[in-house]
Formats: sequence, structure tokens, C-alpha cells
Amino acid sequence: MRRFEPRRIALALAAPAAAILVAFVITSLVLVAMGDPVMKVWSTIFQAPLPRHYVAMINSATVLYLSAVAVAIGFRMNLFNIGVDGQYRIASFAAAVFAGQAWLPGPLNIIVALIVAMAAGGLWAGIAGWLKVKRGISEVISTIMLNATATAVVAWLLAKTRDPASIGSNEVHTRTLPESSQLEGFALIPGATQKVYTMILLAVLVGFAYWFVLGKTRFGFDLRATGKSETAAVASGVNVKRMSLTAMVLSGAVAGLVGMPLLFGVYHNYGTTFQPGLGFAGIAIALLGRNHPVGIAFAALLWSYLEVQSNALQIQAQVSKELVFIIQGVILFAVVIAYELTRRAEVRMEQVRVARQLAERQPAPAGQGASA
Repeated sequence: MRRFEPRRIALALAAPAAAILVAFVITSLVLVAMGDPVMKVWSTIFQAPLPRHYVAMINSATVLYLSAVAVAIGFRMNLFNIGVDGQYRIASFAAAVFAGQAWLPGPLNIIVALIVAMAAGGLWAGIAGWLKVKRGISEVISTIMLNATATAVVAWLLAKTRDPASIGSNEVHTRTLPESSQLEGFALIPGATQKVYTMILLAVLVGFAYWFVLGKTRFGFDLRATGKSETAAVASGVNVKRMSLTAMVLSGAVAGLVGMPLLFGVYHNYGTTFQPGLGFAGIAIALLGRNHPVGIAFAALLWSYLEVQSNALQIQAQVSKELVFIIQGVILFAVVIAYELTRRAEVRMEQVRVARQLAERQPAPAGQGASA
């Protein structure tokens, strides 16, 4: 087991802190160059959120957390699943169509719909996994292409399966879920009329499963070992191709859950207003959280905090709320650089430690121990 090393922990914490500090400085310079009020912008962003803002932040972080975990599963395997956006679209549509039929009673309808979503997301991601292991096609290229394909396929299927009640309106959507399958949420924040998604429990369960499977099981060890070195994994008896396909399917299965808090807690159907872009945000959050379940949670909260606070920029600071995109982008670039510097520092520390241990074990030259 790895020993407790305060310097290693300090380096791990310093990386995201340095990235946020760099983003603060660079964004301030951009504001100065554009002639915008720097202090007013930061005071607006860092002002205490209202109770309803806390609810919005937690709900947004719940969805982003699921997206980031889906990406992180691929990252731990050294796979870049850029297709979470398409996978959760396919999965959300499939779950909405199934749950909207009301074939099963409320709770059971929800549970089976979750299974349908995971199966749909896993199968869609499995296409990219199969292309990689059988044809050697990069998963980056295939998942990006599958994103566009998923958007077109869902749009075509949505036109075929739209709710008859929506015919003639501008909004196209599937059948609305029965009331017994609609989740009201939890009233966790005092003073807020809005409620926290019930599916926050799903995010907690996914985070625990991610931590346990990757950190406490043989399968997780094989997956991480393959991501570190395919040669070493093959030498230890791991089927790299099968592991790559399995990791991609698992990543897609978790991606299939991304839209579930929105489906059961907000929209209650899948349509043209369903929130897009969640998969790409997950990539940034997974990087910021270093693929660790707790780190991803803090990164998701930070990301959603910036998004929620951006709404006041245009009113209070007379600055476009898109400024937050600059902050998020700079944080992402800075954190990648900071983590690389941290990695090099850790390697250097490990080299020094090993050299010191070898020096301590090296026997003294003959005759050196004799003294007059």
C-alpha cells in the first residue's frame, strides 16, 4: 500500500488550486483589456447564492457528475470517450419511450427504464469499442462521429414516436411519463421552493460503485493496469481487447444515466427542449477532478456554481454571462498544465526516494568498516 506522504497530497491539492488562481488572473486581464469592471464581476460571481441558486447548483452538479464519471471510466482505461453526449441522447430517448408506455407500475417502471437507458448507452458506446478492437479505429474519431449520428437518429425516431398530443405545437416530444413515475424531489434547502432531484441518490450510488469497482476489485485493477501499460497487462494475463470493449460499454452505460434526473425530475418526456451539451462538460469536469469520485464531485459543484452565478453578470455587472465560458476554459487549460507539472514532480520525488533507499541498502566498500 502507498504510504501517507504529505508532500504528495499537497501537490495533488496544489494543482487545482493553482489552476483556479491562474484562471482568476487571466480572466481579470481579459476584463481589463476589454474595459469591463473587474471588481464588480468578481464580487457578482462570489456573492452568496440565494436558496434557489443552491438548489439549481446541486441539481446541475448531479447531472454533470454522472457525465464526468462516464468519461472518467474511459480515461482510467486510457480511452477517450468523447461520445457521452450522443450516448445519453440515445439512452434518454429510449428510456422516455419505454417509461411513457406505462407498462409497469411507478417504481418498477422507473427501475426498468434506468436499465433500458444503461443498455442503450452501453450498446451505442459499444459500437466505438468494437470498431477499436476489431478495426483499430480511434475511439476519439468514432465517438465524435457517433455523436452526430445519435442526434440525427433520435430526431428521426422522435418524429415517428412523438406524442399525438404534441401534434400541431412547436414542441415535439415523446409521451409524457405517468404521474406515478414522476419524481418530485427532496426539499433539502431551507427557503427554496424548488426541490433537489431525487436522482441525486443515483449519482451517489454511481460514484460509490465507480470507487469500489475500480479501486477494490480485480476487474478494476486489470482496467487500471491496462490503462497504464498494455504490455504489462498482457504479461499478467489480461485480454486487452476485451477489457477495452468492456470499459467502453461501461462508460456508455453510465452515460446512459446522465439524462435520467432531467427525464424523471424535470421534463417527464424527451423532446426538442431536452438539455444538450452535458457530455462535453463531463470531459472537463473529469479532468478537473482527476478522475477521482470525490474530486469529480467538487469539480461538478464548481462548474455548476459558475454557471448559476453567471446569470447575474449581465444584470449586475453589465457583462455578458458568456464570460463564465472563458473562466471555465482557462481553468481547463490551466488544470491540464498543472497536473502535468504535478506528475513530473511526483516522478522526481519517487526517483529521489528510490535512489535514497538504494544508497541505504548498498554495502560499504571492503575495509571501510575497519578503524584504527
